[in-house]
Amino acid sequence: MKRSMIFATALLLASPLALAYQVSGPVLEVTDSKIVVQKGKEKWELSRDANTKVTGNLQKGAKVTVEYKMTATSIEAKGESKAAAKAKK
Repeated sequence: MKRSMIFATALLLASPLALAYQVSGPVLEVTDSKIVVQKGKEKWELSRDANTKVTGNLQKGAKVTVEYKMTATSIEAKGESKAAAKAKK
């Protein structure tokens, strides 16, 4: 019982972290509404706003680590899946 309580507590504490991601690299471009970071050969463009917490001097060429979350802005379900339709038959 004690082990399961500890495990459940650990899961609850870790769950918010599971939705956070990060990208690191030099800044290619920075504006009030976005930041572009070079990660390997890829350019990552992330939006930002007045609520984005910035620590240090954010400027072009600076090496940064950006923490971000992916959040759905809209979802449109289109009909029934083939698997669900077969299950009904």
